[in-house]
Amino acid sequence: MSNFKDELESLSPLQQAAIALEQMQSKLDAMEFARTEPIAIIGMGCRLPGASNPDAYWQLLRDGVDAVRELPPGRWDMDAFYDPDPNALGKIYTRQGGFLSDVDQFEPEFFGISPREAIYMDPQQRLLLEVAWEALENAAVVPKKLVNESVGVFLGNSLMDYAQMMFSGAPEDITAYAPTGSGLAFTAGRLAYVLGLQGPTLVVDTTCSSSLVAVHLACQSLRNSECQLALAGGVNLPLSPHLAISFSRFGALAPDGRSKAFDASSNGYGRGEGCGVIVLKRLSDAITDRDNILALIRGSAVNHDGVSSGMTVPNELSQEKLLFQGLKNARVTPAEVSYIEAHGTGTPLGDPIEIGALGTVFGKGHSQDSPLTIGSAKTNFGHLEAAAGIAGLMKVVLVLQNKEIPPNLHFNEPNPHIDWASLPFRVPVERQAWPRGEKPRIAGVSSFGMSGTNAHAVLEEAPVTDNEALADKPAGVTRPFHLLTLSAKSSEALRELAGNYAKYLESHPEAPFADVCFTTNTGRSHFEHRLALVAGSSAEAQGRLDSADYVVAKAGWEKSKVVFLFTGQGSEYPNMGRQLYETQPLFREILDQCDAVLRPLNVPLLDLLYSDDPNPDIVLSTDMTYLQPTLFAFEYALAMLWQSWGIKPDVVMGHSVGEYVAACVAGVFSLEDGLKLVATRGRLMQTCEEGRMLAVSVSEEKALEIIAPFGDAVSIATINSPESVVLSGKSEAVASIEASLVNGTGTDGKPIETKLLPIPRASHSALMEPILAEFEKVAASITYAKPRISLCSNVTGGIVTDEVTSPAYWARHLRMPVRFAASVKSLYERGFDTFLEVGPKPALLGMARQCLLDDVGTWIVSLREGQEDWRQLLQGLGEWCIHGGEVDWIAFHKDYGCRKVQLPTYPFQRQRYWIDTARLARRTAR
Repeated sequence: MSNFKDELESLSPLQQAAIALEQMQSKLDAMEFARTEPIAIIGMGCRLPGASNPDAYWQLLRDGVDAVRELPPGRWDMDAFYDPDPNALGKIYTRQGGFLSDVDQFEPEFFGISPREAIYMDPQQRLLLEVAWEALENAAVVPKKLVNESVGVFLGNSLMDYAQMMFSGAPEDITAYAPTGSGLAFTAGRLAYVLGLQGPTLVVDTTCSSSLVAVHLACQSLRNSECQLALAGGVNLPLSPHLAISFSRFGALAPDGRSKAFDASSNGYGRGEGCGVIVLKRLSDAITDRDNILALIRGSAVNHDGVSSGMTVPNELSQEKLLFQGLKNARVTPAEVSYIEAHGTGTPLGDPIEIGALGTVFGKGHSQDSPLTIGSAKTNFGHLEAAAGIAGLMKVVLVLQNKEIPPNLHFNEPNPHIDWASLPFRVPVERQAWPRGEKPRIAGVSSFGMSGTNAHAVLEEAPVTDNEALADKPAGVTRPFHLLTLSAKSSEALRELAGNYAKYLESHPEAPFADVCFTTNTGRSHFEHRLALVAGSSAEAQGRLDSADYVVAKAGWEKSKVVFLFTGQGSEYPNMGRQLYETQPLFREILDQCDAVLRPLNVPLLDLLYSDDPNPDIVLSTDMTYLQPTLFAFEYALAMLWQSWGIKPDVVMGHSVGEYVAACVAGVFSLEDGLKLVATRGRLMQTCEEGRMLAVSVSEEKALEIIAPFGDAVSIATINSPESVVLSGKSEAVASIEASLVNGTGTDGKPIETKLLPIPRASHSALMEPILAEFEKVAASITYAKPRISLCSNVTGGIVTDEVTSPAYWARHLRMPVRFAASVKSLYERGFDTFLEVGPKPALLGMARQCLLDDVGTWIVSLREGQEDWRQLLQGLGEWCIHGGEVDWIAFHKDYGCRKVQLPTYPFQRQRYWIDTARLARRTAR
């Protein structure tokens, strides 16, 4: 800083002024960018008439579905209120509208809400909780990561029908839950509370424009850095007849319940209900986070009609000002806009006024050869009132995504009160393609409130980001198999979720399975009931989901205490881990590092592991010089891979030479020193007299009896389980013991099971004593430190600290028996219940399980001989996951360029919660 100041002072005043101006301009540019930065829509959720999610919404629009129907049962008695006479007092002259089903259904426990409180919650609050959760899942944003973060909630909501139902009954029926369950402010407050959000949280009530005004405010809040992410949208559920009776009084409703926008037959709007929520981020943040950007909000504007010919009469001049301001804020010209999602309610007065304003603003920018296309989603399901704006905006997003414009329903004869001949506008009556010009596709959406407050937003199709461009790049390093994890809060929900994913994979064969797994792993909450499966393709995964060929478990709430078990000699095989070396950058990097350390020690690690032309003079399994450092390097790389995924051991333990890897992982010595020590150990052992090792199914006590006659010629090398030991010593003596046991010197004269191990040196026996002094001398040349991770010793059978920093310990370790059984029992008694074997194949887990009386614990295999490396490793990771283990999924996927995709959302297990249920229960109890 001082150098810059000195240099600045050395410049002339004119030069200093030029630098100051340049700095000021940079600040102004940054401020202007922040003020006008596009806002990315990265997720959507909805519940609309005839459409329970965005995919279903697009299908409804594309196919031109009319979702208007009669009022569903369970609301109010339509027969009592219906009268086709528009002048009948206290009546409604229409029976139809755009209605949702099962608005009384909810799963309160999912959101931590008691069933009793749920009864007194406005169904609008319940619906928003579900749809907001689905929007976050659609965006692959894990709600848990938003807790205590600056995340805003901006919602439009006008109706309080449920509150009227609660407060219209007997006073004694009013509960303490009524205020929080019914107040408009709690619509947003409840959502922020349940998700733990700490950004701006508010409800907007501008009647019909509420939700689009909410989106406008959310964008402003993001640009002002008041929040880092925002949930915006709205909800509308007409649950009582009262407002419909009022609307019938001034003829606002269409008798057939349908909004016939821009048509000569337009005679009022059809009421509709629904909910929509979008997830918003600043574009720069969305690109940095590699979010799946659905569309951009370039700009928006809000104004009021002011004085007009009536409180509820639209003001054409105000609408024109709104549209001009929206375009200005978006930095877009009228000619760049190709589609407008109009307010389009289908009223005789409102439609001509809106089209007139559109003509003033957009008419000069278009021609009959290049017309502006206009449509309205209200023709599909009616006017969603407070949720109308978000429904229209989501339609625009879907139109931009799918690059085609759906038909506008009920447009048979153009409204004669609109001067169509002078307007370069087109109302689509069938689906039409929307080809891209030189610039990105741009559309506008309008929402006008009965209160006079109007909103308009300008949207642009999603940019091609690095995330999307990955699909066009040549494939780099890839995994041949992938791990799909699913979870739910109940076993029933998990089964339903698995079925939904099977259907998704079947209907979306184009979706890369790697992207599917990336999204479920990184973009979903991981609940108690878990499922994991490994597959190489979507088709394989679908088949396994359909046939329930996967592992499931109920994860415990307490964090498991994890043991890394490092395998010893006898677990090696040709090309072990080769698939990992070829496709896992970290594993490859560490083995390359080990190879560079070992080659000066005459151990050509990579040639030993993966050479296509191996040295015929080296037999890895019988030459300790090469075998032991190879196992050490391999297991160390495998341990680092597990840890890079966030799976950290609470304690480490090895079997024989495996303890050296455990000590290195625990920080007792460096990787370089560990390789040096093990290479020396192997080289010295190879100089020892050949011996044999024999596995015998007897207890340690019985083994001592068996070897007693042979003195120092035979030792107990390992105690692997209560009824399994390995004897080690001179070849002749071991052969004699083997023959005697086979001929029946066990209990009652029966033969004892034995197995001669393919190891040509007698580890942990007296045959090692000639090399102990030289080995301890080399061990004294390296640097030690106390273990940073608890280390369980082969020598003592328990946790050790200072002992392992002594060279003498490692000399003793070479000679003394491996007390594996005692170690396992000691660890389990200390609460360690998850055992992960880090080695080429599972040589230790079976023995470890035999050390415990009950079938307890979680046992995880890294690799198996004869099984493809990635398939087995991912199966082990799946076992870890379903038993409650946490994974750093971002790190797990970071080397593979995966993308977020839109997948099935959570299947809520709903039941009926309604105010009449509570009253009936109390009255019955009386």
